[in-house]
Amino acid sequence: MLAEKMENNININNVNSQHSEEKRIRVGFLVAGVITLLLIGLAGVYWFSGKSPTSLMVRNSQPGAAIFVSKSSPAMVSLLVNPDALQSLVPKGEFSQLKTSLLAKSNIDYQDDLKPWLSNEITLAVTTRDIDRDPENGLQTGYLMALATNNSQESREFMELLFSQRALSGTSLSIERYKGVKVIDDYQEDLPAEKIQNSLAGAVVNNFVLFANHPKVIKEAINNLQAPDLNLLSSLEYQKATQQIPKSSVAVAFLNLPEVGKWQGLELAESTYHSQILSLVLDPQGLLAESTFLTTADVVPPSLPLSKPVGALQYIPESTALAIAGTNLSNLGNSDLAKLWKQGTATIYGASEDAVSRLIQPVVKIQENLGLNLSQDIFSWVLGEYAIALLPNSETVIPDWVFVVEKTPQLAAGIASLDQIASTNGFNVSSLNLDGIQVSAWTELTATAENDTSINVETKVRGVHTTLDNYEVFTANLKTLTAVLNQKEKSLLENPQFHTGMAVIPQPNQGYIYLDWEKSQDILKSQLPWLKFVEIFGKPVFDNLRSLTISSYSSEPGTLKGGVFWQFN
Repeated sequence: MLAEKMENNININNVNSQHSEEKRIRVGFLVAGVITLLLIGLAGVYWFSGKSPTSLMVRNSQPGAAIFVSKSSPAMVSLLVNPDALQSLVPKGEFSQLKTSLLAKSNIDYQDDLKPWLSNEITLAVTTRDIDRDPENGLQTGYLMALATNNSQESREFMELLFSQRALSGTSLSIERYKGVKVIDDYQEDLPAEKIQNSLAGAVVNNFVLFANHPKVIKEAINNLQAPDLNLLSSLEYQKATQQIPKSSVAVAFLNLPEVGKWQGLELAESTYHSQILSLVLDPQGLLAESTFLTTADVVPPSLPLSKPVGALQYIPESTALAIAGTNLSNLGNSDLAKLWKQGTATIYGASEDAVSRLIQPVVKIQENLGLNLSQDIFSWVLGEYAIALLPNSETVIPDWVFVVEKTPQLAAGIASLDQIASTNGFNVSSLNLDGIQVSAWTELTATAENDTSINVETKVRGVHTTLDNYEVFTANLKTLTAVLNQKEKSLLENPQFHTGMAVIPQPNQGYIYLDWEKSQDILKSQLPWLKFVEIFGKPVFDNLRSLTISSYSSEPGTLKGGVFWQFN
């Protein structure tokens, strides 16, 4: 316990001369603790059966600490519930162990030092890319952490004891009054860079305890409070973004995308969207991460909103690993989703085309095998419903695929064009009878000579398709098409996990992307090797993850709104 480690008669004004072998309390440990509690605590509260968030009350869906954060801040993330509220949703001892391990190196005891005064908000902000705004002497990012307090006296005592302990370990403290606020810090410019990184500054302002990695960050926070036109609350972009926050959100993050790009050393390519707000909403079955991107440009959704599931999904087997369903692929390239995709992937990878080849290698493989350009040769004539699915293949990590398209006047011309492309690329276009149903197939014939008198002809099927009711069904091979025709298993529409995801995602929407985590792991890891490392760090989450359901459901001009529903065991 922090208080017990201090002498009762310590005077904070003369502790600079005292020394001790006690470990330094680093702001990095505090920051890591907050972020880890936020991500692990929220994502993990539903790993355990029988838990329900109905008892978790969210008092305020907007961060109160935004009054301390500048309009030009790159990022701000807030936990809007008291950590103890999450503890009631987790098995006895699990959350306590987490808090103990996170604070172990800080000499802080949560139960005795934080709990008595910690209220219902913890906010962490990246305030600036460079504190002194002088890039010639190197960039030092400014970090601000604001902890809401319901007992100003106890929180002041905690902060003074914390700095007293730092002084006992040999740190020189500085205390000053800045615009009526007492600011304490141990920052010294003549220290080596590695020690400057461990500097800490603090103050108690109104009903918040503020910590930062530099006294200038604390002073700027006070300026933002006393000059409201400087802080986030005065930003029209932020005001518009916060209107999108659900009242039941337990955590919120706001990103100034151009500033985030500069902070991370990235050039923001295809800069259609300027800001993003992300909120986390608890559900009895999992977690809904809802995100809104804002822009001043004219953006349009790819299709009219849907108020019911896509009918084409009735031909997608329940065992699918990944499914995408919606309407009107012809407008996809000019849509709000396409602009977001180009902005994000071009910024991260340098080119959106490179990102496509990394992320959807199975689809790229289809293009290569059939000699297709998906956008020009298929998407352009898909005006009605569609469903695309990848199915696990027990013989290889390369999945089978199914593509279902609703009949439209453009369908016949589209199929004729595909047949012509297949023929041009050396494939045979033939008609087969499969269990009494007429099927068209694209095949590749290869002749091999075993000896002077024997020649074998091998036939490889590159794709097949047939008409079922009001849909055209394309598959990778005859085996997959046979499974669809014979309905050997239920359709994805009858999958309970998919139903749960659809129930949580708001309607109307632009369709769904559904990912069965267990069935898709081998496919994803073969194409995204870095996913293995992500899974190691987030092992408890991924071990209990059942599925992801993603959808877009924008309803206002200048916004792209969507959600990802994480369903846990």
